[in-house]
Amino acid sequence: MIPVAEFKQFTEQQPAFKVLKPWWDVLAEYLTVAMLMIGVFGCTLQVTQDKIICLPSHELQENFSEAPCQQLLPRGVSEQMGGLREVSGLKNNLDLQQYSFINQLCYETALHWYAKYFPYLVVIHTLIFMVCTSFWFKFPGTSSKIEHFISILGKCFDSPWTTRALSEVSGENQKGPTTGRATATVEASAGPGKANEGEKEKVLVEPEKVVTEPPAVTLLDKKEGEQAKALFEKVKKFRVHVEEGDILYTMYIRQTVLKVCKFFAILVYNLVYVEKISFLVACRVETSEVTGYASFCCNHTKAHLFSKLAFCYISFVCVYGITCLYTLYWLFHRPLKEYSFRSVREETGMGDIPDVKNDFAFMLHLIDQYDSLYSKRFAVFLSEVSESRLKQLNLNHEWTPEKLRQKLQRNARGRLELALCMLPGLPDTVFELSEVEALRLEAICDITFPPGLSQLLHLQELSLLHSPARLPFSLQIFLRDRLKVIRVKCEELREVPLWVFGLRGLEELHLEGLFPPELARAATLESLRELKQLKVLSLRSNASKVPASVTDVAGHLQRLSLHNDGARLLALNSLKKLAALRELELVACGLERIPHAIFSLGALQELDLKDNHLRSIEEILSFQHCRKLVTLKLWHNQIAYVPEHVRKLRGLEQLYLSHNKLETLPTQLGLCSGLRLLDISHNGLRSLPPELGLLQSLQHLAVSYNALEALPEELFFCRKLRTLLLGYNHLSQLSPQVGALRALSRLELKGNRLEALPEELGNCVGLKRVGLLVEDTLYEGLPAEVREKMEEE
Repeated sequence: MIPVAEFKQFTEQQPAFKVLKPWWDVLAEYLTVAMLMIGVFGCTLQVTQDKIICLPSHELQENFSEAPCQQLLPRGVSEQMGGLREVSGLKNNLDLQQYSFINQLCYETALHWYAKYFPYLVVIHTLIFMVCTSFWFKFPGTSSKIEHFISILGKCFDSPWTTRALSEVSGENQKGPTTGRATATVEASAGPGKANEGEKEKVLVEPEKVVTEPPAVTLLDKKEGEQAKALFEKVKKFRVHVEEGDILYTMYIRQTVLKVCKFFAILVYNLVYVEKISFLVACRVETSEVTGYASFCCNHTKAHLFSKLAFCYISFVCVYGITCLYTLYWLFHRPLKEYSFRSVREETGMGDIPDVKNDFAFMLHLIDQYDSLYSKRFAVFLSEVSESRLKQLNLNHEWTPEKLRQKLQRNARGRLELALCMLPGLPDTVFELSEVEALRLEAICDITFPPGLSQLLHLQELSLLHSPARLPFSLQIFLRDRLKVIRVKCEELREVPLWVFGLRGLEELHLEGLFPPELARAATLESLRELKQLKVLSLRSNASKVPASVTDVAGHLQRLSLHNDGARLLALNSLKKLAALRELELVACGLERIPHAIFSLGALQELDLKDNHLRSIEEILSFQHCRKLVTLKLWHNQIAYVPEHVRKLRGLEQLYLSHNKLETLPTQLGLCSGLRLLDISHNGLRSLPPELGLLQSLQHLAVSYNALEALPEELFFCRKLRTLLLGYNHLSQLSPQVGALRALSRLELKGNRLEALPEELGNCVGLKRVGLLVEDTLYEGLPAEVREKMEEE
């Protein structure tokens, strides 16, 4: 016997593949097993038993035909068999070897090929059916996708996150009825006390059972959360890979069409040749010289059984063919290359589950034939809402309130700030820190502030740095009057959330981003009319002009900062309308001259023109119209000289001219009697005018990184000097007059050519060792009493 297990390799598949077998494939598989058993049984009989038995015919050879063998027997023999105790037949005078020879020869020549090879044909056809059915599970181009899909599908089905996500939806759907039952129970407990004690006790216990019964939601530990996160990534990549083609769909159609064609071929030739299986076969062979006979009557010993097996086999083939025809109907009567999760979206409430196509869709259609629950649970990992919930859960596990409190610190404004950077989302635990006054979020994508934001009652400052954020309307109302400072940094200014411009309590607005090239010239910014209390506006961009919407806050804007990163600012006429402006910064705006619009700002107190291309500042005379100007910053430019009419700026208190190309200073600078700070470091000055000694209010003088060889004695008449920075010059000595600067607390002398320090430094009572920046060897050269005095606390 040939064991059926030998043919197992033709149909062997992974057990998990059964989810991709619809009912017709399962039925076809059982039918092929039955047909295979028929074939194997017939083959076994063919091999183990005699195939045919032949007897010589005594009729005249020319009268021999294919008539039944009973007609070839001597007349009367059959009637006498029943009445005779001893029966004698015809003598053939043939031995056993001659009979074997005749049997084999007649089997090969006289028996019809269909009757001869029927069981082998059954086995071959059945094996072809088996191969066609399971070919797409074996073909490299399809099996890899199927194995990957089955692996992901099983993990998604068993994932605790799937159970949690669906349970949350179920809990939300049951929330309403539960509340109603609880309310009814409470009302019952609040009714008149007409019931007995047992009834009262029952009424009191019932609401506790209903209200406290939570939905069956599985809590995820950190490991399970990470596994679910990895599953989301696998599903995304698999979807992109599989939706690109339809090889699975095409392969399934081809193997089904092949099975249908094979079915028709088998059915036709079997119906035609099944009658060729006969019990008696006439055989005529030229063997008279060997056996003495040329005609034989043969008995096909298995003909009766084979005819029954043939009809049974044809019946199985017909049923198999019907399933194949139904498969074709299923394949072509509906769009299997598209799959809609509409019912899942309606049932689960996850409205963002996308529809899929091509091979991905086809496999999901097959899954539905097995169990639609698989696609429902699989859909959880296609939902971005579900993924964001998982990320949120993992974030909440990782960032506990205790861990967040460790990151709290005071910012430059003294507010208690929480800074979070490069997180996959915003932890809900942030909103449990009600003491937070400033929230800084950097490189956090797709933030949607939850209702918990309303718990931050002390929040006054918000920074969104490359962190786009959505704010529900209810929270906009909450922040509208509370938020005082907001900073937004993004790639393009049109990405700034619109709700920012509706915060009417805002006092400071800092925006950083570029205008698109086609909008840079127009420099259109959203209206600022709602910002009634805005005092500080900072804009870092590539605008070609001052945005027109700045004039919306002209009546109360006190500080304006425009940082253009080197892009040239051409139109500044809008500045004239900012009557209340006190501080103006035009940094890296490509300015070559001081804009005339600035001279119209009567309330201006501080002007910063850092990092421009200023070469001449002849317009400095016009600053006398800005009567309140006290700070002028012209540093980091290319200024070669200071005009003489700088003397007109008598109210100026701070003048920054560092990092320019100055070689001399005008003597008229000494007439700016109000100067308290003068920074002329990082230039090419070789000497200082003696008139600087007239600056009796001077407290800070920075002339480091120049080429000074000596200092004018008059400089030490500035008795109020507290900071004197003389480092990295060419000074060879320091005048003993330095002892007259009793208020001096910081003196820098490093990088010069000094050989010794004057002992009069001991008269600078405010100067300590920490404030004296000089080489150690020079310091050690001071008298011991001077050093002790400086080292005293």
